[in-house]
Amino acid sequence: MGNDPSYTRQKFKVIGSRVTRPDGIDKVTGRAKYGADHNAPGQLVGLFLRSPHAHARIRKISTARAEKLSGVKAIITCDDLPDLTNGDSAARDVLENCMARGRALYDGHAVAAVAAVDMQTAKQALKLIKVTYEVLPHVTDVDEAIKPDAPVIHQNMFTAGIEPKPTRPSNVYNVAEFGHGDVEAGFAEADVVVEKSYKTEQVHQGYIEPHACVASVNPDGTGELWVTTQGHFSYRSVCATLLGMDIAKLKVTSSEIGGGFGGKTHVWVEPIALALSRKANRPVKVVMSREEVFRASGPASSTSMDVKIGAKKDGTITAAFAALRYQGGPFPGAIPGMPWAAIGAMTSFACYSLANVKTVAYDVVVNRPKVAAYRAPSAPMIAFAVESTVDMVARELGMDALDFRIKNAAREGTQACYGPIYGPIGIGATLEAVKKHPHMRARLKKNQGRGMACGFWFNFGGQTCADLNIATDGSVTVTVGTIDVGGSRASLSLIAAEELGIPYEHVKAHIADTGSLGHNDTTEGSRGTFSSGMAIIFAAR
Repeated sequence: MGNDPSYTRQKFKVIGSRVTRPDGIDKVTGRAKYGADHNAPGQLVGLFLRSPHAHARIRKISTARAEKLSGVKAIITCDDLPDLTNGDSAARDVLENCMARGRALYDGHAVAAVAAVDMQTAKQALKLIKVTYEVLPHVTDVDEAIKPDAPVIHQNMFTAGIEPKPTRPSNVYNVAEFGHGDVEAGFAEADVVVEKSYKTEQVHQGYIEPHACVASVNPDGTGELWVTTQGHFSYRSVCATLLGMDIAKLKVTSSEIGGGFGGKTHVWVEPIALALSRKANRPVKVVMSREEVFRASGPASSTSMDVKIGAKKDGTITAAFAALRYQGGPFPGAIPGMPWAAIGAMTSFACYSLANVKTVAYDVVVNRPKVAAYRAPSAPMIAFAVESTVDMVARELGMDALDFRIKNAAREGTQACYGPIYGPIGIGATLEAVKKHPHMRARLKKNQGRGMACGFWFNFGGQTCADLNIATDGSVTVTVGTIDVGGSRASLSLIAAEELGIPYEHVKAHIADTGSLGHNDTTEGSRGTFSSGMAIIFAAR
């Protein structure tokens, strides 16, 4: 479909109208089924034993007493899971985050799991499991982790992305650089240069609903997983790969999701729940406690950043530089080949048209829980640092901060700080509209201020499958595989109604399980309505 400007001038009949969300009544009346609301006949309760140490070698795990407890049906340690030490490193890291192998790498790292007939028995069994630890030096701060004398978490980690290749291991997994032009010449040309350092702490998404699932594996190797997730197709692929299952034999059904914000794009307890079910030959239900969510699921990175911006007296930015140090927890990277810090670096100066720009990104491991996405992952932290510095430069120049941003805003034809040439991009027009808004001219009351900041994020396309079925009465069922995390069923129903020329009320949107529809990528990267909407348009036409 490409970039079709005719859509911006098109008059719609249904799009833009105020409609009732398809899931609204069920959610406000309590009928909606979330992850912890699903139950299976004969299900067991699954609980995890977690390390009290930030870094420790696991010398011995004794489960004998717990196994003898009446009502205990299965106990899992790393010995019950595939050893991926010499296999794919990304898969190994995911599995070892779900269950520690050899070492506990953060406080809350799972070292064993139990399935029992009820919660009381499961809790008692955890108390009977004895773990012998050798406590090791740990590091939790990103700046401390990169010091030469810092405890090295992985002896086989040698920094990638730099030449010559290091001969000593370190906690820096990867260094990535982006930019163009000559920043040193640009700073020499500047009349004003501001250089500042910033730190941000680790923050959690804080979704109301904890991670929860019911796993059931049958003797014939088939299995089912009911789970709260932003991507049930991804969960199927990951769980099957980690456990050596045939992907086609595992069906995953998503529940309603009580908040995700990026934090439910990774598996945490699901592979272990499946392993418990396989060993016990019964369904197993796992619901994380709030404490477990904070200790053992993925928050955003804590960071340390340096930003330097130079500008002429007329307000033209002549050069910009940023060094970003993002921690990813004990395992590197957001996705294979794309570390968290690199994502932040790509967004850092993307709002501006710059002749000379350079960003250097360091992906650092520490003894904290594995980092996950959180609302434009990696972007808010560097936006805070860059935009704070932009304000300072404007202040040094005696220039209005909004006018300074307008003068340097990216426009069509601008080369982004991470490489591509922009097509039509609306930040300049948006800032002009802000300047004309009555709010900007309104008098401020006592103790009131007015601030602004610019930010950038990419749309992730990915693979999407949608199916439209027309009933004999003319109503339409829209079946999609992208999870509804914020109202996408309503958006997609509107798109289908618009394309087919029928009332919105005649469309029903349905989220399919992994066995009922072709592959759909995770609802992340602002792709849900964007990608599924295009699939529905194609299907309708």
